[in-house]
Amino acid sequence: QVQLVESGGGLVQPGGSLRLSCAASGSVRAINLMAWFRQAPGKQREWVATVSIGGISNYADSVKGRFTISRDNAKRMVYLQMDSLKPEDTAVYYCHADKIYTGPLEFQSNIWGQGTQVTVAS
Repeated sequence: QVQLVESGGGLVQPGGSLRLSCAASGSVRAINLMAWFRQAPGKQREWVATVSIGGISNYADSVKGRFTISRDNAKRMVYLQMDSLKPEDTAVYYCHADKIYTGPLEFQSNIWGQGTQVTVAS
């Protein structure tokens, strides 16, 4: 069984920075698309950013220019560098993988991490 585990959340002042990390564990051979989502209290989960296995990234308009997604395929890691944080960025941030290959043809799909809390407040 593969898992995604996030880390790096915490409390930061407006205008500050945080770097989230997500590690894949288990019998991981390769990971297709990796993404970050977030869910604020009382709101639906929303997409934040995606990075392909080749490093092509896309961002939600609300974070474009402030957040940077990256990945290290060898380490099975994905990162989210968050700069110029705003109170409205406060949410639980989730790591997601659409397909994690455990063999040449075997894979698990739609894998979520447990989430890490990010709070932006003065």
